[in-house]
Amino acid sequence: MTTKAQPNEARRRELRRDAADNRERVLTAAAAAVRREGAAVPMAAVAADAGVGIGTVYRHFPSREALLGALTHRSFQLVLDAVDRAAEPDRPGIEAVRSFLDQTIEHGPDLVLPMHGGPFPPDQETVALQVEVRRGLGLLLCRGQRDGTIRHDVRTADLVVFGAMLAQQLPHVPDWNEKARRLVDIYLAGLAPATRSLRKSGGDE
Repeated sequence: MTTKAQPNEARRRELRRDAADNRERVLTAAAAAVRREGAAVPMAAVAADAGVGIGTVYRHFPSREALLGALTHRSFQLVLDAVDRAAEPDRPGIEAVRSFLDQTIEHGPDLVLPMHGGPFPPDQETVALQVEVRRGLGLLLCRGQRDGTIRHDVRTADLVVFGAMLAQQLPHVPDWNEKARRLVDIYLAGLAPATRSLRKSGGDE
């Protein structure tokens, strides 16, 4: 009995799916490698961690700079998705911020942001994602300031910096996610309205 040949279109879809899976595998391995070894991590090390050949890595990312740029783009997309999920209607502003920060902790191992060894946004698409992240966080903050759950002198930059700190897991702290969520509780208590003003810092926004 002969097996009917797979249609060309189905075969092309399978190849595209395999390529997408390989690309995601490389990015996941690269995120861990950059955190472990820094931005100068050898491409061969990334390939070995991903379980693919070095040719597969270079087929998707022709240079280390291209790989780091893709990691940065992917990270901002993950953060933006977290902001969008946190912005659930009818959720108090402070709880929306909590949701965003909790998701940041969960995504931590995949986030290679500029302050974690990734390059500053290398292309306009990534810059646009960064702008959307700040805009979305600003909306969450404004919601909390309107509904009285967040003090009025908190700035978007405060959330950006704290979120980035949470994503930088401390290697020698056991149960990091649990410890980080406790830090979130403490931080959110500090966001509540209070009579004492926050100290000013350069670049407040």
